[in-house]
Amino acid sequence: MIKLIALDMDGTLLNDEKKITPRTYQAIQQAKQAGVKVVLASGRPLEGLRPYLEQLELTSEQDFVISYNGSLVQRVGSGEVIHKTTLSGSDGTELAKVAEQLGVFIHAFSAEHGLITQQHNPWTDIESSINGMDVSEVDFASLKANDALTKIMFVAEESVLDNAIANLPASLREQYTVVRSAPFFLEFLHIESNKGVGVEQLANILGLQASQVMCAGDADNDRHMLQYAGLAVAMGNADEDIKAMANYIAPSNKEDGVAVAIEENVLKALCTEQ
Repeated sequence: MIKLIALDMDGTLLNDEKKITPRTYQAIQQAKQAGVKVVLASGRPLEGLRPYLEQLELTSEQDFVISYNGSLVQRVGSGEVIHKTTLSGSDGTELAKVAEQLGVFIHAFSAEHGLITQQHNPWTDIESSINGMDVSEVDFASLKANDALTKIMFVAEESVLDNAIANLPASLREQYTVVRSAPFFLEFLHIESNKGVGVEQLANILGLQASQVMCAGDADNDRHMLQYAGLAVAMGNADEDIKAMANYIAPSNKEDGVAVAIEENVLKALCTEQ
């Protein structure tokens, strides 16, 4: 029986207008009323998740959120951190050199300075707009070695980022968790950080097994949590390799896919049990 549902945001929970549809809202509320824990698991920072947490009424001390692709897990009500990993200013300096060599822009989320970029660019503006955060231009060579960076991102138009990924030094994949969260976003996380780790940490806190967890996603940064989940749900709009690892393929994010997945795999089972 599913006791925890972890939902990716963009391309999964949200439709193409970045909205939660009435049917999806209702399915989530019904799951919550039945005692199922629902958690948002996103690459976004908390600032970019808060409006949706409020809409879904996931704001109490008993509610949790997984942000920065699993790098931060916390209680929503108090902000209490139950799991956290960070990168350092040294990582930012090193990756900025690689970004320059590969011809892409770089930005990062800094504990002290918020969203920072080495050079103003349209893709960091997208990040800023999505999350409602201001951007500061910072020379990454000037970052202090012990500056805390939650995640670092290479950003560029899709074809340029494709080429950068093809030429990414293999050593970086050994040093960091590297995931592509959008056609124009490549993310570098602490090597021990990913959405799967975040969901597992939360499941442990709640005393749940993987078999009691459903995760839904559509992109490469959802891969680890789908691997962990007892029930892995891929959206109809998901990448083909994500679909290949799923137990259940839902309709697309434009067709209330999350609602259908919850109705078919959670709510029906609860009705049968009763």
